[in-house]
Amino acid sequence: MACNIKALSLNHQIVSSARNLTVDRKMGTASAVSVPVFPDTVTKTTTLSIKNPQSTEKLLTKTVDGKEVYSQGKFGRFGGKFVPETLISCLGKLEAEFNLVLHDSEFQEELAIALRDYVGRETPLYFAQRLTNHYKNSKGEGPEIYLKREDLNHVGAHKINNTIAQAMIAKRMGRKSIVAATGAGQHGVATAAACAKLSLECTIFMGSADMEKQASNVLLMKLLGAKVEPVEGTFKDASSQAIREWVGNLETSYHLIGTVVGPHPCPTMVREFQSVIGKETRRQAMEKWGGKPDILVACVGSGSNALGLFHEFIKDEDVRLIGVEAGGFGLDSGKHAATLARGDVGVYHGAMSYLLQDEEGQILGPHSIGVGLEYPGVGPEVSFLKETGRAEFYSATDKEAIDAYRRLCQLEGIFPALEASHALAFLEKLCPSLANGTKVVVNISGRGDKDADIVFQYEADRLSGLMA
Repeated sequence: MACNIKALSLNHQIVSSARNLTVDRKMGTASAVSVPVFPDTVTKTTTLSIKNPQSTEKLLTKTVDGKEVYSQGKFGRFGGKFVPETLISCLGKLEAEFNLVLHDSEFQEELAIALRDYVGRETPLYFAQRLTNHYKNSKGEGPEIYLKREDLNHVGAHKINNTIAQAMIAKRMGRKSIVAATGAGQHGVATAAACAKLSLECTIFMGSADMEKQASNVLLMKLLGAKVEPVEGTFKDASSQAIREWVGNLETSYHLIGTVVGPHPCPTMVREFQSVIGKETRRQAMEKWGGKPDILVACVGSGSNALGLFHEFIKDEDVRLIGVEAGGFGLDSGKHAATLARGDVGVYHGAMSYLLQDEEGQILGPHSIGVGLEYPGVGPEVSFLKETGRAEFYSATDKEAIDAYRRLCQLEGIFPALEASHALAFLEKLCPSLANGTKVVVNISGRGDKDADIVFQYEADRLSGLMA
C-alpha cells in the first residue's frame, strides 16, 4: 500500500472498507493490502552532514532503568508506524518483547548456541585470491577482495540469522503459527527450517511467478513441513497477502518478516539480528590484517543483508559503504528494481521510505533477474543512509549480474546467489579506481545453485537473440 508523500502533506482524507482502500485522486490508490495503512504523521526531513554522520541508532534509542532500548523507529523522516489502530497494540507488544530479549541473558545465550550449532556461524571472511588477481592492473597492483560467506549458513543464506531469532521470540510470546512471505525462497526456507526446529506451524506466501523460477526452494519448504500458498504476482503481492493473513489472526499468529521493511519495530529487529554479519567481519578483519575493511559492498533489494554488513561500521567514517541495486534491463527501461536511484518517498507496508511509484502514488512493478531483489521499496534505515550520504548506491543490470555469477564460479569455484552477484558485478567499475592493497569486503548473501537454471536459460535466450 502506497501513498505519495507530496500528496500526503495536502490531503489526509481516507475512506476505507473491509476489502479496499479509496484515496483522494491526488494521493493515488493502493490495493496491495486489504487493511488500510493510515499515515499518523509526516515528519520533516532530517539532513545530516556526511562529514559528521550520526549513527541511526541514536535516533532510535533511549535509556530505561539504565538500559538502552529501541523506541519510535524513525530514521530521520523515514520509518514509523503507518498502520491502523488495530495493529498498534500488537506492534507495541512485539516492541516490548524485542527490547526485553535484547537484555535477557538466557535468550541471548540460547540464540548464540543456535547460531553456532544450528546455523553454523561464524561464517568465513574468505580471501578471493583469483578474483583479486583478475582485477590487478598491468603493474600487478589492485585491491584485495574478501568475501563474507553467508552462503555457507544452514539453508544457504543470511536469512536464517533473523528467522531463528524471531521464531524464538514468537514462541516466547505464545504464538503457535508463523506466516511469512518470500521472493527467491531463501527467507521461506529459513523460516520453515526455524519453525521445524521450534515446533511451530508455518505458512509461506510466495508469488506464482517466483514459484516457477524457484521450484527447488518451494520443494524444500514443503519438505520442512511448511504450507506454501501461491499468490498471483511476485514478492510484493505475497507480502501483502501475508499481512492479510496475520491481521486476521493477531492473537495466535506471528508475521515473521524477512527484511528491514514494515512498521516499527520490524526493520530494527531484522537489522539487529542480521548485524552479526558486520560484527564478525570487524573481528575477522582485525585478525587477518589488523584493521578495518576499507570498503563494504552488498546488494540491496529491501536491505537486510546490506544493513547486516554495514551497521557495525556506520560510525567509522573511513569505511565506505556501497549498496548495489538491481538495474534490470537498464534504469531507462522501466524494468528494474533500483528504488534508491529512481524512487520517490512514500508510505508502503506500514513505513515511510523510498518507493518505485508513479505520480499518483501507484506502486510500479519491479524487475530483476535476482528474484529476491524484486521489491518496489527499500528499508527506512537504508533510505536514511542514502539521504544523509553515509552510504553510496549504484546499480547493476541483469547481464552484469549474470556475468559476475559466472566469473565467481569459474575463478573461485563458488556459486553466488544472483542477488549477491549484483554486488560482485559492481567490482568491474569499482576496482580500477582503487589504490593498491585496498581491502574490499563483498557480502555473498546466499548461495546460487538455486539460480543455475535461470543463468543457463538467460544465456540460451541471449544466444538465440531473444535478449540484447
